[in-house]
Amino acid sequence: MSEAKASKGAAADGANGGSTAGTPDGTPGSAAGTPDGTPGSARPRRRQARGEARIAQLLRAAASVFCTSGYTASSTNAIAREAGVSPGTLYQFFPNKEAIAVELGDQLLNRWRDTYGAAFTQSHIELPLDRMLDAILDPLIAFNCENPAFSVLMHGSEIPGRITEEHDTLHATMLTRVESVLADYLPDVPADQVHRIADMTFMLFKAGLDLIMAHEGAERAAYIQELKTIMFRYLDPLVGDDTPHRAARRAPHTP
Repeated sequence: MSEAKASKGAAADGANGGSTAGTPDGTPGSAAGTPDGTPGSARPRRRQARGEARIAQLLRAAASVFCTSGYTASSTNAIAREAGVSPGTLYQFFPNKEAIAVELGDQLLNRWRDTYGAAFTQSHIELPLDRMLDAILDPLIAFNCENPAFSVLMHGSEIPGRITEEHDTLHATMLTRVESVLADYLPDVPADQVHRIADMTFMLFKAGLDLIMAHEGAERAAYIQELKTIMFRYLDPLVGDDTPHRAARRAPHTP
């Protein structure tokens, strides 16, 4: 069955008699609730849980297919096959590949926001530079290594525009955060220079991350260390522990 026909059929099923409407797992709906006609609550909750589990299953399969084949070459049939379900089952939840990518992209972007938000905590920023780099970079790198589909969905040329727009917004937010941290350490440096330093730091991270993602095992660990070394040598003369501003921040508080 072609994807277009399957999608049309799934939509028709939802419109004819309401046989699947309101039941994300595709099980028949019932206005009465339980078989004896009394209102039921547990059964709809079970249906919702099954539907959420199926969506998660399909998104995991999509992530795998996108990483293996790339977004453009992937198809809903391949995603359904990877998930071990029929194309018709997939179309009960997603009308097309783009909808799957948008849902997966939204989830990954939300998790990425949480990850970088936790990485740039004040306690991390106040650490010595080498430990600060560990505390900030390790969770960011780990997220990307654990979610390779994130890179596929954020950088592909055929990715739905909504994903790339949200990624660009998040990119700008992260860059602003890096610039804010540097400005705090470099209060006497002109704003345009701080911006250049932040931009360079961010680009170093992105370039290093591409190399890290291209390797595995011991080689990946070696590239992680190389990235940290490069960033330390670039930033240390600027925000090293011996800078007056850093020393002031680390001085004990006296009433």
